[in-house]
Parts: sequence; structure tokens; C-alpha cells
Amino acid sequence: MAASGLQLGNAALCITKTTSAHVTTRPSACNLSFNAPFAAASFSTGTHLQSSSFVPTSLQLSKSIKTAAVKKPTKIYASAIENGAASGLSIDLRGKRAFIAGIADDNGYGWAIAKSLAAAGAEILVGTWVPVLNIFETSLKRGKFDESRVLPTGSMMEISKIYPLDAVYDTPEDVPEDIKSNKRYAGASKWTVQEVAESVKQDFGSIDILVHSLANGPEVSKPLLETSRKGYLAAISASSYSFVSLLKYFLPIMNPGGSTISLTYIASERIIPGYGGGMSSAKAALESDTRVLAFEAGRRYNIRVNTISAGPLRSRAAKAIGFIDTIIEYSHANAPLQKELLAEEVGNAAAFFTSPLASAITGTVAYVDNGLHAMGVGVDSPAFAELTIPKAKKSKISA
Repeated sequence: MAASGLQLGNAALCITKTTSAHVTTRPSACNLSFNAPFAAASFSTGTHLQSSSFVPTSLQLSKSIKTAAVKKPTKIYASAIENGAASGLSIDLRGKRAFIAGIADDNGYGWAIAKSLAAAGAEILVGTWVPVLNIFETSLKRGKFDESRVLPTGSMMEISKIYPLDAVYDTPEDVPEDIKSNKRYAGASKWTVQEVAESVKQDFGSIDILVHSLANGPEVSKPLLETSRKGYLAAISASSYSFVSLLKYFLPIMNPGGSTISLTYIASERIIPGYGGGMSSAKAALESDTRVLAFEAGRRYNIRVNTISAGPLRSRAAKAIGFIDTIIEYSHANAPLQKELLAEEVGNAAAFFTSPLASAITGTVAYVDNGLHAMGVGVDSPAFAELTIPKAKKSKISA
């Protein structure tokens, strides 16, 4: 029985001796990898999971070793076994197809989301910003991403097709002459949102999952009071309206029951000095649009719409804001969970929200930031020097 790479279980059974009743357990594999939601630009890729790993059920074990009688499994568990799930509850996206808009390398949240979806069995399509398309495709072909393409099963993540995409432009008529003649766009065609959706429909017919991992604020380093109207509107266009545009053109080719996900950041509701240029406004708009689009897409197409407010990640795109290391250090010092936020943790959350397990969840902002969003003050402030702050207890390991 084939099992998807993302299993919600503590352990998988394996027989170490077939001649006795000696059975051991091994932790189930679920390591994945992810793009800063506050980045100036980002993109993603995907893969196709093929696994032939066999995990014996308790009923099968009882036939090969001497054990106590096993009760007949419930209908739900029996169905999971028949469908190849290693445990009774799994993130299983086999047979699903995902389009991820926004991957330019292998170290951001977009890539991590694609990898998690692929580990769960989804087929991956990618939309990559036109100016970096050649670099991304060349790096992929030359094996520069091979190490980060490895899935929990040991297989490599594959991308069925990479499409050129610039989500700032909805239709060919919207593209200005200076962009059409720009050498960075030379040789590329059909890269507006409408054209990409049409190409995906022609190539694959339909999709089940749509991921928005796009952001750009040309004046992100400027305080809001120093941001120009052009810079402000550019941030809104690339970082929030692009999501509206993607849904407008992709919803008609999405299968009912499908799901969309985007990436936001806590600056939408809290002051983050240095995160300027209208980007905080763009993220606030994205979250508001998520709720409205959840209603409209849900009623018209039976499609769910959610967004993930992810914590800081040291991705290439996030470095554009100039102080990403400071933000990460602050998060580690003040979040309830004092640990590094891994891209794969955001990817795994996205896999859950786009799976049937989240079939009743829509219009939601989900925080994946080690709990930093819940804090009202920075506990590393000198003002709290005399305050007793809870600290991790040292574990006592007995022989």
C-alpha cells in the first residue's frame, strides 16, 4: 500500500523478526521545507510523490506473528487502510494538482509549501516571475536544488511544469510598452494572469489547490510618511490585488472542494518599524480580502480561501527589507516558543489547510510564528528586567 509523505501518526509499525512476536516502532517521517511572507519577491515549486513503502496493519501483523485477538477496524479506519494511509488520519493529496505562484529559489516559504504538498502526494505546477525564470530553470536543471528537493520518502520533488508569470498584469492589454520591450521579458510569452490560467487549463484541464506566495514593495525600506503614491500602490498591486486576480482567473478551472492559500505577516495588525513602503497596508488588505473572497469563492465555486501569517524567515527575498536578522532575533527572544521557525512548519500548515482535513475552514488567518502574535510586549525589554519570566525546565533523564 502506498502512503503519502505527510502522516498524522506517532509511529509506523515494522516487523524486525518474522519468526517471533518481536515488534518495534520507528517514528514516522515527516520532514519538509519554506518564503518570507514579508519578502519583496517570492516564488514556489512542487513535486509529485510516488511511494511504495508498505506499512502492515494490525490485522496483517496478527496473521504473521502471535498476538492477542484484534478487533475489527471501524469503517473510517478500514477506509484509510484501503486508500493506502499508514495511519487512520493522514494528509493525503494524491490525485490533487496544485499551482504555486511565487518561487525563484529553494529557500523560501513558497518552495517549502510546494514541497509539503508534494510530500502529501499533490502534483505541482509553478508560476515564476518572468525576469528570474531562466535563472530558476537553469539552477533546477543543473541540480543546484537537488538536496532541498528530497522528500521524506527519499524520492525527489518534481515540478510538472513551470510557467512564466507576472501577477501585476491581469491581461495582455494591461502590459505597458516599456515592459513589453524590456529585455528581461524577452523570449517569454503568455505570462499575464489570464494567459497563465488559460495555459494551465489547456495543459492540465483543472487544478485543486492555488497558492499565492507573491509580494513586492519597491519602497519597503521607506517609512510610510515618505512613501510615494506610486510605491504604495505598487505594493498593494503586487502583494494583495495579485491574489484577487489569481482567484478571478483560476477559480473557473478549480475543482469544487478545492482550496487557496496565501501568505501574510503580523505587520498587517501590529507596528513593525522598518517594514514600510505600504507593505503593512498590503498585508492588511490581503487579510481583509481573504474573508471577502472566502464568501464569494465559497458560494460561487465551493472553494476555500485562507491565509497563513508566517513568522520571519531568513530567505533571499526577505533580505530585501534589510533587517531580517534583527526580526528573527526578536522573535526568538519574545515568542512563547523559543526556537527557530522552520520553513517546513509553514509548509506543513499549508498542506493541512489545503487538504480535506480542513474542509470546514475558510476565511481564516492562521498564525504560524511560534506564538509571537499573541504577545503584547517584548519581554526582552530592560523594563521587564525584574520580572519573573518563565524559562524552560531542564529535563531529568533517569536510567
